[in-house]
Amino acid sequence: MTASVRRLYFGDNLEIMRSHIADESVDLVYLDPPFNSDQTYNVLFKGDDSRPSQAQIEAFDDTWHWTPETQSEYEKLVTGSNTPREVAKAIDAFRLLLGENDVMAYLVMMTPRLLEIHRVLNATGSMYLHCDPTASHYLKVISDQVFGPEHFQNEIVWCYEVGGRGKTRWARKHDVILFYSKTKNFKFHWDRVSFPRKPGSHMKSGVDDDEREYQEKTDSKTRKVYRYYLDEGAIPTDWWVGPQQLNRDDAERLGYPTQKPQELLERIINASSDPGDLVLDPFCGCGTTIAAAEKLGRSWIGIDISYLAIALIEQRLTDQYPGIKFEEHGSPRDMAGAKALFEGSHKNFEMWAVRMVGGRPNPKGGGDKGTDGEMRFYITDTSGGWITISVKGGAKVFPNDVDALIGTVTKDKTQMGILVTRAKPSAQMLATAAQAGTYEWPLNGQKFPKIQIFTVEELIAGKRPDTPPEHGTFLQAPRALRDKDTGQQLTLD
Repeated sequence: MTASVRRLYFGDNLEIMRSHIADESVDLVYLDPPFNSDQTYNVLFKGDDSRPSQAQIEAFDDTWHWTPETQSEYEKLVTGSNTPREVAKAIDAFRLLLGENDVMAYLVMMTPRLLEIHRVLNATGSMYLHCDPTASHYLKVISDQVFGPEHFQNEIVWCYEVGGRGKTRWARKHDVILFYSKTKNFKFHWDRVSFPRKPGSHMKSGVDDDEREYQEKTDSKTRKVYRYYLDEGAIPTDWWVGPQQLNRDDAERLGYPTQKPQELLERIINASSDPGDLVLDPFCGCGTTIAAAEKLGRSWIGIDISYLAIALIEQRLTDQYPGIKFEEHGSPRDMAGAKALFEGSHKNFEMWAVRMVGGRPNPKGGGDKGTDGEMRFYITDTSGGWITISVKGGAKVFPNDVDALIGTVTKDKTQMGILVTRAKPSAQMLATAAQAGTYEWPLNGQKFPKIQIFTVEELIAGKRPDTPPEHGTFLQAPRALRDKDTGQQLTLD
């Protein structure tokens, strides 16, 4: 069975879940919410209300802070009529215990999202909440109040070897995944994720009448004989040794700092959902949950507040599944939307504009260096050319914006440059771009304008740059290979 729902949402997951996801419509939720685990407790517990207000968490800003928005959300939680009494009591108690610091801000922002996850899950649904030991104990207390402690199923410990090893303490080599169900009647298919059995010297082995291999073990106290069939595998435990965290050289790696191995998500999806079920990831990052759900024939919804994440997922899906069709909500569709995006986040506007011309966004932003993104185009199988992309989202643009782009192209020795503006460029700007000349493509001598200027209005209307064919715009995800008869993915090449 293939996915019938494929939706990406760009925006705040709290508002999107409240507005766009119906009660009891989701079968499985996996979330890996951002948190700065590299911080020390001394920093996390230092109260600080002097930071500037931030209503949204930007890409790679892997932490939460106590702000006026946090205070407002806290007041809604403890006084709101829709907040369950036990949840309000837990948040109020944490405020007394922790004060106004980053850990408390994290809990205040996570609690309404957990309440929404509980609402959208159906009666047989489950939640897997991925976190590290820095905050897992706090999240477990809140989750107990939201789901009920009787619906806590497992604290899964995922062990791995990747990462540094300091000499001042035991090396930190595990994450925690909290597994909760909506009710007692939840889906769990242990046989789909069972581990191969290891032959034991103390066990008796044999083959039964159906030629199935088995092992028998006699209980030393009761003398009862237990038979284990090797083809069934061992019932999985809550202690997972592997898959390993991704190394920077792994083919699966897309450059997103918190990316998890797809095998990990496939294990969770196989165990707690069926083909055709709907999987939700409200912090979908670079889309590992989405890719795993698509591979396993599940419907899916992914949400992220960073446009970089949405862009990465779009490219990942089209790399792995050429021709795939999915919905994308939240990106600007007109000039009013583009203006609102710019006013809400300059960085997200830049990433969106870069993607509109077909480029790869620069996660750190261009700053004064003039590079907000880049595009690679094909020359040979082993080489390609580069196009520098600069974005100006303000209400005005100036001739020196073109000069700056020309200077960056020259300094970085790229072949072409594209300037995207929200405001209409002047005649002088267009003339300066034209005077920059052309780039001649070595393969056939075709010439392209070296510097091109596009307005957001033109891009929304469908106009695109005149460039050689693209090649490897993003670090490419391996293509999925499907069975020609069933359509089910077999492997990744």
